[in-house]
Amino acid sequence: MDYYNLARGLHILAVIAWMAGMLFLPRLFAYDAEQNAKPEPLRSEMQALLRLWQTRLLRIIINPAMILAFIFGGWLLWLRSGEGADWSFAHQPWMVTKLTGVFLLAAWHGFLAGQRKKIAAGTSKYSGRFWRMTNEIPFLLAIVMVLSVTLEWTF
Repeated sequence: MDYYNLARGLHILAVIAWMAGMLFLPRLFAYDAEQNAKPEPLRSEMQALLRLWQTRLLRIIINPAMILAFIFGGWLLWLRSGEGADWSFAHQPWMVTKLTGVFLLAAWHGFLAGQRKKIAAGTSKYSGRFWRMTNEIPFLLAIVMVLSVTLEWTF
């Protein structure tokens, strides 16, 4: 069996799920923030529903998908190294860029998870406009990471 391609396929599927959630969650945050201008009881009913969706999206899709992306990504690194024999590729500019992107995406994930708690507590300071402006951060990081890995560029 070709374990490298199996690991790569599973990693891609996990990343697709992670990215889908990471792109949708800020949109739910934007909708939530915009409810503040609505009259009661519409505001509180809609916010309760949006907050339920936010929690479910994070717990059921985004968190598990990130964990699986890390597991399958680690497996890929191990297979790429010749099962632990040669890690020289890890110092190549393309891999450093990819791993930096992973770190930044995980940090953004952490920020979003923290904001979900603040939104639920009613203490978030961010507007719907902020969430719409930052909504594409995961996709921009994905562009850099995917091109780095597929091109394996060097200096």
